[in-house]
Amino acid sequence: MRKILIETSARHIHLSEADLETLCGKGAKLEVRGPLSQPGQFSTPTRLTIVGQKRNIERVTVLGPTRKETQVEISQTDAFTLGIDVPIRESGDIKGTPGVTLIGPAGEVTLDKGIIIAKRHIHMTPADAKKFNVTNGEVVGVRVKTPERSLVFEDVVIRVRDDFALAMHIDTDEANAAGIKGEVYGELIKLG
Repeated sequence: MRKILIETSARHIHLSEADLETLCGKGAKLEVRGPLSQPGQFSTPTRLTIVGQKRNIERVTVLGPTRKETQVEISQTDAFTLGIDVPIRESGDIKGTPGVTLIGPAGEVTLDKGIIIAKRHIHMTPADAKKFNVTNGEVVGVRVKTPERSLVFEDVVIRVRDDFALAMHIDTDEANAAGIKGEVYGELIKLG
């Protein structure tokens, strides 16, 4: 059986250096609040507001380190709350996505693109990919057994890189649909 830890990724923001300075002040740096499961990734104490057409969402966590481009990751429920039609995309694929305004303690930034609902995915190393007999970009399923809400997630993208740690990432809507609480593992299923 091919078991994979399933982690719930709540709404969050990745910032570029320039946007970090505009939102948090000149010379601002991201402080480490705590490490995430992916090597080198961390949560920060920095919180921003996402400005929506219907409502705003406040106190959204910023993750580090900074990136080349700012990206906002939310759930479908968050998109409804904001009143923005947000596409499902792989992280980093923000071309043609809607823009959004972010408000920080020192200023605001209006992005022309960058808000997405992250496509469910599994991070793995090349050795993990070999063990699971999958390739980068392959689409698989993951069976999750929970009390009263077991289900199979399809359309799960395999992401392979040397610096990844084995884990599946889903958003809060998906975790709630499966009744996921605490440490839960799923079984990888080859589709075809």
